[in-house]
Amino acid sequence: MHTSRRSLLRAVAAGAAVPLLGPRFLDTLERRLEAFGDLPAPSAASSEDYWSEIRRAFPVPDDYINLENGYSSPQPTPTFEAFVRHEAAINRGLSFYMRRKKADDLVAVKAKLADLAGCPVDEIVVTRNTTESLGTVIHGLDLAPGDEAVMCDQDYGSMLEQFRQQSRRRGIRCVEIAIPLHPGSDEEMVDTYARAITPRTKILLLSHMVNITGHILPVRKIADMAHARGVSVIVDAAHSFAHLVFAVPDLGGDYLGASLHKWLCTPLGAGLLQIRKDKIRTVWPLLGETSVPDDDIRKLERIGTHPSWTVLAIGDAIRFHKMVGPERKEARLRYLQQYWTDRVRDIPRVYLNTPVGNRACGIANFGITGRAPGETADALFDRFRIYTVAIDTVPVKGVRVTPHLYTTVANLEALVQAIGELARA
Repeated sequence: MHTSRRSLLRAVAAGAAVPLLGPRFLDTLERRLEAFGDLPAPSAASSEDYWSEIRRAFPVPDDYINLENGYSSPQPTPTFEAFVRHEAAINRGLSFYMRRKKADDLVAVKAKLADLAGCPVDEIVVTRNTTESLGTVIHGLDLAPGDEAVMCDQDYGSMLEQFRQQSRRRGIRCVEIAIPLHPGSDEEMVDTYARAITPRTKILLLSHMVNITGHILPVRKIADMAHARGVSVIVDAAHSFAHLVFAVPDLGGDYLGASLHKWLCTPLGAGLLQIRKDKIRTVWPLLGETSVPDDDIRKLERIGTHPSWTVLAIGDAIRFHKMVGPERKEARLRYLQQYWTDRVRDIPRVYLNTPVGNRACGIANFGITGRAPGETADALFDRFRIYTVAIDTVPVKGVRVTPHLYTTVANLEALVQAIGELARA
């Protein structure tokens, strides 16, 4: 733990005035980055000088290489310290804050989040994660026995499980299709989903970026096809939001969920639900809300008492994200992924479960023929101190690698060397 962070936490525990370390740190970092002000994203992607400055902001482990940032990304120091300050400030007058100030602060945070998402503020809800966001939709839609929902075998398990529960509870039919790991074209992906749609299909679930492989689906093209057939679209943007540069409406979905503690680097427990204005009326609140009109997104905000300091820190995370530069961030993450995948692609016995080019960004998945995914992931950590995660499902068997902005080329060289040794063993 950084010295400044220990000092901050001690001050909070003692009830002392909390020093403004985060803003000073961020201001200093912004001044250091002024030298790179004109650096375009393509050039910034490989500028180790630029990213070494960004690395200073992150709590980087010193006893292993963390290449499993997809579960949840660490907060940069200024965001973490802002989070602690928010908690300390609210704790000094908890009930007063919750009754008198929380609502106004939520409005301000939602405005910042809507600006980042590129959608109207009256279409978004702050949630705790993607599972809650999309679960609100999955369980809130009026689906009747015999109605069909289309999804794929690589969608996130929590979404599949929620649809399966709706199948048991309401008698809807879940149509789980297989999608190719290495499609030859967008049209192949569109056709794969189109073949699954029938006159009974009411809803289609799409992962913008598949969590286990990093595959970026042509969501807009698939959504346009589905809408032409009268089918609504749910977009899982857990891994694409604040990872790729896009405006939410450009995806063409009706409902979208994201986890902000992943690539936006907020504290744990922050998510986004976006519903197109004309679709808000179609979703029932999970916890009941009769004081808000059916077409008002705020009807979905009733979730009981929850930690408001996490919500406030969303604004601080957005400031850091914009300071780094969304275009630079996407370019860097894609550069890091391609740096190591290009080097292992021709190693005998090594295979990749992630498509090439712009069909992927920071996340990738590899396997070694003859080795179980868990065996490979364990060996990477036990022998080489490289932390990843094993993916062992029917459609995908391999190891997911998710670098971050603090990841160095040297870290990835170590990964390449380790994969080579394991493949030759």
